Amino acid sequence: MLDSIRNIFSIPDLRRRVIFTLLLLAVYRIGAQIPSPGISAPALEEFWQMQRGTILGFVDLFTGRSMSRMTIFALGIMPYISASIILQLLQVVWPYLERLSKEGELGRKKITQYTRYGTIGICLIQSFGISIFLESLRSPASNLPIVPSPGWGFRLLTILTMTTGTVFIMWLGEQISERGIGNGISLIIFAGIVVSLPSGIQSILGGLSTGDMSPLRMIFLLILMLAVIVVIVFVERGQRRIPVSYAKRVVGRKIYGGQSTHLPLRVNTGGVIPIIFAASIVTIPSTIAQMIKVPFIQNLAMQFGMGMPLYNLLYIASIIFFTYFYVSIIFNPTDVADNLRKYGGFIPGIRPGKNTSDFIDGVLSRITLIGAIYLAAVAVLPEFMITGFKVSALPFIGDFLDANLPRWFTQGLNVNFYFGGTSILIVVGVAMDTMQQIEAQLVMRHYDGFMRRGRLKGRRG
Repeated sequence: MLDSIRNIFSIPDLRRRVIFTLLLLAVYRIGAQIPSPGISAPALEEFWQMQRGTILGFVDLFTGRSMSRMTIFALGIMPYISASIILQLLQVVWPYLERLSKEGELGRKKITQYTRYGTIGICLIQSFGISIFLESLRSPASNLPIVPSPGWGFRLLTILTMTTGTVFIMWLGEQISERGIGNGISLIIFAGIVVSLPSGIQSILGGLSTGDMSPLRMIFLLILMLAVIVVIVFVERGQRRIPVSYAKRVVGRKIYGGQSTHLPLRVNTGGVIPIIFAASIVTIPSTIAQMIKVPFIQNLAMQFGMGMPLYNLLYIASIIFFTYFYVSIIFNPTDVADNLRKYGGFIPGIRPGKNTSDFIDGVLSRITLIGAIYLAAVAVLPEFMITGFKVSALPFIGDFLDANLPRWFTQGLNVNFYFGGTSILIVVGVAMDTMQQIEAQLVMRHYDGFMRRGRLKGRRG
């Protein structure tokens, strides 16, 4: 490991890329501390204490806690991600975008341009909605207005500030991807999550010093965290390799094909996108309940609170559904089978064409189920750690289960296990992808250096 780190900084081009990436991430974190004008910070802090478990709290995770402080980067990179997902969905139903996606580099540039325009449009709508929403809010305890001077001046300033902030973040991400190392958008989300790690560790250690957390519970927490990281690394790297052979073709005097390779199908093909979709759906009821002061609606929304059985059941079902839905969009077995047949490839024992497509689809469906269950287990981990599973809310058998199940299962560990669930999935996934890109750069540089020495020796000879 130390040798690899030394190699990174011993190669001038790779060193420049790494330093450039770190500097732009530092710029992002500096901008995340600049507050948006016209907002009362104390009143805003009181309001966000009530947003735990709502869709606003979930989005705040991806903005690096910028939304809870309403900084100039309050919208974060989520509008860009939303625009990208919308463009991917439209490629299925809009033939024009489907053709663009198959036109190589030129088509991808055009889709990227549309994604940028979509990002700006989403930012304008979201920032205007946020400005109206903030003007209607007051702090729960002191009843102070969050916006002391509401009006069109505040609204236009909020729209300009937040839209510009997101466009700047989008530019930072593209610069990192082009001139730095790793995927810029993913690294920005990564930086926003990791920045809260010191405070999370401090809160856990504080609970240990005050006696709120026992040493045994602390050891269990560390073991569980390490086990989750190991499982995530194992599954994220897991793939099903379908053997593929290519028939020999004679073109003139040259022979092409006649080799064997494999078609890799990832266990978690959908990545973290299904969790984002599912969390957006299941947190809508509790978010709406805070805006509509109707007792029936608020009582119904309570069943969708964190740790409630209905919430967990809907959350798990939504993750499994969106996993299959998203994988069906980004991976088309029919196109894969057609490409194999076009280039003379075939799966041994499977006839080309529809049989190959059905075989790939069957294999993909089985491993996608494993990936969906894995995503659901990782996603409900924070609820288990924080509140446990409130089985007492279940009708008929709730009291029986609550009395006979272990206390840690029904009440959780009462720990703000921030580094879990979606956050740990993103952090580990982005870290693995970045390390793979750095490793590829190192291997490429070593290969070039070896060949250069070989050519020099040949010339001397």
